[in-house]
Amino acid sequence: MDRRVRPLPLPANQPRHFYRGGSSIARFRGVRPPDDRRPEDWVGSATGRIDDASAGVTVLPDGRPLPDAVAADPAGWLGPAHLRRWGPSTALLVKLLDAGQRLPVHCHPSREFARAHLGSAFGKTEAWLVLETADPDGGWVRLGFRDEIPEERLRVWSAEQDVGAMLSATNLVRVRPGDAVLIPAGIPHSIDAGVFVVELQEPTDFSVMLEWKGFAPDGDETGHLKLGWDVALQCVDRRAWTPDEAAALVRTRDQMPVTGEGARRVLPEAADPFFRAELAGDGTVFSPSFAVLVVLRGEGELRFDGGSQRVRSGQTVLVPYDAGPTSLHGRGLDVLRCLPPAPEETEAG
Repeated sequence: MDRRVRPLPLPANQPRHFYRGGSSIARFRGVRPPDDRRPEDWVGSATGRIDDASAGVTVLPDGRPLPDAVAADPAGWLGPAHLRRWGPSTALLVKLLDAGQRLPVHCHPSREFARAHLGSAFGKTEAWLVLETADPDGGWVRLGFRDEIPEERLRVWSAEQDVGAMLSATNLVRVRPGDAVLIPAGIPHSIDAGVFVVELQEPTDFSVMLEWKGFAPDGDETGHLKLGWDVALQCVDRRAWTPDEAAALVRTRDQMPVTGEGARRVLPEAADPFFRAELAGDGTVFSPSFAVLVVLRGEGELRFDGGSQRVRSGQTVLVPYDAGPTSLHGRGLDVLRCLPPAPEETEAG
């Protein structure tokens, strides 16, 4: 990689989707929404949608898809330690997600399930940082079943699309702006309308759609990842999650410890094998790494090896390893730095 290449501010990358949303993304970025079916902005994405491998992939300012750029210089983009551990995959997908309506109840497979049935080293553990809720008192997400659900009962709920039963069986958890939520692979979950988040996840588009009525007309044929329902439902965490256990998946800002670099560690250590995230501001210095930055508030500059880049609220910035050490400078800056799993992390199932 040319060391003179700067970190790259990225425009919105919003493939059309089956659910409504996108106005909060447009307001955050300061642009007009193309329509009301653009609820996800795929940021620094080397991952395509499962139904269209080209949709969702980031195209760089020089016209190259990000996967092609990484393949041409994987060490420059990702760093030698990352490359030894994770190969040429970025091992990360970041999205802005604006739930214009309640999302359907669904879950994502673990790495173990994905290796066995989907030919992938990655499953889809994910996490959210809540940016906004339509209600000033907070929004609602649904996390896990309150009681253990027998497999046959779950199959009947899904086959008959008994949405009321599924929703009433889940834990309803309030979230507020600044909260972080870890979503382990397998746990059934949903986001209610009006919740706007940054989502970090493993770099796949694997979802098992327990609910599809009113969302995807062919959900009974595609919601099982083409594995058939008997196999797909094996990835669902059907065990009981008590309300306290579900609430413990949420971390408030005052529960985020300050690191030695002066940033706040957003997610618990349980997330480290999958991705990492830090909240940082003026004067924070970072070691070289592939990273996706989401500028939440303020304006200033990102300094890097050989130059600097102006940044402002609503921007997303892709940072290659070869940018070297980076630092933030500017009053009122609040930046979310999204990172792949640490190269030394042990394997997680």
